[in-house]
Amino acid sequence: MNAGAPAAAPLLEARDVAKSFGSTRALDGVSFDVAAGEVHALVGENGAGKSTLVKILSGAHAADRGRMELLGAPYRPAGPLDARRRGVAMIYQELSLVPHLTVEENIMLGREAHRFGIVRKAEHLARVRDALALLGHADIRPSAPVRELSAGAQQIVEAARALAFEARIIIFDEPTSSLTPEDARRLFGAIRTLRDRGAGIVYISHFLEEIAAIADRVTVLRDGRSVGSGRVRETSIDRIIELMVGRKVAELYPRIPRTCGEVVLAADALSGLALPRGASFTLRRGQILGIAGLVGAGRTELLRALFGLDPIRDGWVTVRAAVLGKTAPRDMTDRGVGFLSEDRKGEGLAVRLSIEDNLTLSRLRPYTRLGWLSLSRRRAAAREWVDRLAIRARDACQDVADLSGGNQQKVAFARLLHQQADILLLDEPTRGIDVASKAELYRLIGALAARGAAIIFVSSYLPELFGVCDTLAVMARGRLSAAEPVAAWTPERVMACATGGTA
Repeated sequence: MNAGAPAAAPLLEARDVAKSFGSTRALDGVSFDVAAGEVHALVGENGAGKSTLVKILSGAHAADRGRMELLGAPYRPAGPLDARRRGVAMIYQELSLVPHLTVEENIMLGREAHRFGIVRKAEHLARVRDALALLGHADIRPSAPVRELSAGAQQIVEAARALAFEARIIIFDEPTSSLTPEDARRLFGAIRTLRDRGAGIVYISHFLEEIAAIADRVTVLRDGRSVGSGRVRETSIDRIIELMVGRKVAELYPRIPRTCGEVVLAADALSGLALPRGASFTLRRGQILGIAGLVGAGRTELLRALFGLDPIRDGWVTVRAAVLGKTAPRDMTDRGVGFLSEDRKGEGLAVRLSIEDNLTLSRLRPYTRLGWLSLSRRRAAAREWVDRLAIRARDACQDVADLSGGNQQKVAFARLLHQQADILLLDEPTRGIDVASKAELYRLIGALAARGAAIIFVSSYLPELFGVCDTLAVMARGRLSAAEPVAAWTPERVMACATGGTA
């Protein structure tokens, strides 16, 4: 991987940047730059330093060491607002829009045009419409409340806000993690428009296929250091993975031989209050059943109804030969069913509690005797799970809120394993996890199935469904297709089924 210097002088340049948080060295001499009219991807495992670097670039953190230049002048922003005023905008994975305000109000927030204290609405409207039109999205109404927009449209509004603020550098942090394929395509079009207008784009993603599609250059971070940089068209995905993890990843989707046994979970014409609609399937011991579909198709609602988080309006669930007309989370947990939510911060984890608490609170019995809880035995068990899933943390006492998104997801996954669930309902289990950690989780999921676990695997990412699952069903508008062997499906057939066409 060559040096990959930009064709033009950098808009923003960082050299030998270091940052520590207590005894933890987050960055240890990173160098990075972005030029006008390019998309520069920043990749690395969770904990490699990506978030720390872009927070320094966008003014959220101050570097301990190193120098930065913006347009050839020294650059050390006093905070995010100072960085934005100087032309550096950060668009986080979790958007910073105000849901109850309109598109226009969100775009102009903090940069209102006024005279004698009166907001100049006509000027606002013109700037907002111009920004949306330049991004190819004149269809988004300036008067629409942001809460009514899709996740993809909200990403466009964030990009329009950066454009209206005349940002020269725009940093996107995992922008497609919650987007449909169509919304992602629209966002890529907006990013290309910004690039063609001369902006420098910093793009963070765990999806290396996206890097190949959108980026001009790529820089790889590992353990707080920049370990390689080069032109994307001259660098293979395998080489990027090798730099990220410091070794070759021989097989991203490891296949562990397994055989299917008896049916342990089934649904018969299962309907929720709105979704799903008459869903039926069977799940066998040792089987990984993938469920594909577009966002809003009812995949999450199906898992929630199975686990008892949402009410069942009609139909039946069978768990280990017990037929249930309704389900409840405690009952399903006692029956060996575990649920991994796609919303890890909202309901999957208690982020203000420690790793140890999150791992063990759903199953404390092994650490109690005569009503007393053995804290030492519980802590030892938590440390074992931290080591087993390679969770990057100071220790098991660290608050989950302090972990990266990928490591938070590992904690949520470890909780299911700790409670000894052998029927796993996994909703987007690898969201926010780097490619090496994904390979580890794929291997773990395969090993669990080989030992007899039964797994439902919901994902919006077709390559992992094809790589991990034995059978695949597709959900469209709340209705679930028949499950067939993965080999019987193609991506084109999945998308035709997901969009309501014939399968």
